[in-house]
Amino acid sequence: MSVRLYVEGGGDSKALKTACRKGFRTFIDNAGLTRRLPRIVAGGSRRSAYESFKTAHDQGNGTVLLLVDAEGPVTADGSWQHLQARDGWDRPDGATNQQCHLMVEVMESWFLADREALEAFYGNGYRSNALPQRQNVEEVAKCDVRDGLARATRNSTKGRYHKGTHSFKMLEKLDPAKVRDASPYADRFISTLSRLSR
Repeated sequence: MSVRLYVEGGGDSKALKTACRKGFRTFIDNAGLTRRLPRIVAGGSRRSAYESFKTAHDQGNGTVLLLVDAEGPVTADGSWQHLQARDGWDRPDGATNQQCHLMVEVMESWFLADREALEAFYGNGYRSNALPQRQNVEEVAKCDVRDGLARATRNSTKGRYHKGTHSFKMLEKLDPAKVRDASPYADRFISTLSRLSR
């Protein structure tokens, strides 16, 4: 059975879409999933990723999954309910809850779970104490995540955090076990991929 994962990210640039696919592929590999891995489709914007997922689901060719930023706290009961309430996105007919996954609140929230990887990536001048200190990274507002990363990295060897330049390279460096421990939605995502890879 083929599995395709439609992820938010990559913008309109071919190089950035390649970096997006590589970043997520490496993260999934590092989670220990080695059999029947999903084909990763860099969807660009959140809306584009959702529309591409919906089209693929309606065509019925294999299993398709969606992974997008929540863009805010998840207060609804489940991923599809959150996307309906926040964005007005309907769950396609026949789509299950296991096909919809969220990065809460944004992908960069996952970075907070692995501070050692951040420090190793940014090198000299990086200040970890500038980051939000919550254990559950899903409780950190996206503005606090991005502001914290900007403050922590502004004097680092690689310079201030830049979404296009650094985001997918940083994703490759993360320890998925730490991300799963700090993010229930990330744990749900990896658990779903693990079941599908059996």
